[in-house]
Amino acid sequence: MLGGFVLVSTLVVLGVAGGSYWAWQNFIKAGTHDAPVQVTIPEGAHIGGIAERLAEKNLIDNTMLFKLAGRLTDQADKLKAGEYEIPAHASMRDILDLLESGKVVLRQITIREGLTNWEIKQLLLAHEGLEQGPEFLMLPEGSYLPETYSYQKGDTPSDIMKQMNRAMENTLLPLCGILLERVANASFNSFLPEDCPNAKAPLKTINDVLTLASIIEKETAVPEERRRVSGVFMNRLRKGMALQTDPTVIYAITMGKHENGGQGPLGRRLLKKDLEYDSPYNTYKYPGLPPGPIANPGKASIEAALNPEVHDYFYFVADGTGGHVFSKTLSEHNNNVAKWREIRRQQD
Repeated sequence: MLGGFVLVSTLVVLGVAGGSYWAWQNFIKAGTHDAPVQVTIPEGAHIGGIAERLAEKNLIDNTMLFKLAGRLTDQADKLKAGEYEIPAHASMRDILDLLESGKVVLRQITIREGLTNWEIKQLLLAHEGLEQGPEFLMLPEGSYLPETYSYQKGDTPSDIMKQMNRAMENTLLPLCGILLERVANASFNSFLPEDCPNAKAPLKTINDVLTLASIIEKETAVPEERRRVSGVFMNRLRKGMALQTDPTVIYAITMGKHENGGQGPLGRRLLKKDLEYDSPYNTYKYPGLPPGPIANPGKASIEAALNPEVHDYFYFVADGTGGHVFSKTLSEHNNNVAKWREIRRQQD
């Protein structure tokens, strides 16, 4: 009897060992797929559902073993949602490690500084990587922070706009010295009229800062000039002088729906008669800031609006090299304008 018991025990041990060896070999063996395969793991998916999804894509051939391995390795509850590219011939172990790492397929879109809401919307609607979801309402001009954003398969333009708005809130409010917790449940509209504690007079509200930042963004693409341009506008505001900035006139005429045919936002040059266009956004006709932003400024322009350079400049004009020449008096400015017109005449 003892010999029979030993034999049975030995066979059980050998069977367990053999089963473990088989399981291990199947766990680490290369997959049969000979090309990368993309698979999306939804939010809240459990390892059983994940295993079924992988099997449907022919990435694993034993869902039970995959689930068991996930539990034995303590990875079952650590698998992250998202879109993954499973490398060719990836083993079960490779797949578990990838899903635990969260290294999803990187899809990105870059929104450059100075675009209007309408321009951003057109760009997103035309982007091939985004699903065309339901129509969405735009927040006020200037509500979206230009930057590079990541997205996943199935995301819509509305999803990107929400990211951009959250990014603007998370950037603008701390720069103004406002605790984010204070407005955690508030809409973007609700805090625009609030005071910005870090703003310098005559700027007062968050809307003031965002509006000036948008003008700075449209006036110069040279990083080193932003604070100087900001200082010019602050000097003019303090003196009660009209800002007289061309981008506000363009916005008054187009309301942000710019032409994109290579002839500028108006489809032509700004004309002298345009400076008489009657709109509160026209800073040639109406002193002070326009009612709101004329574009979506980047972080650097917001910082420039809050930290203007201290100087005695009241004027600036293009210098023909992409930057500007600044002047303290009108006579100096008129001379610089004449030089710029000659440069432009030679370019025509």
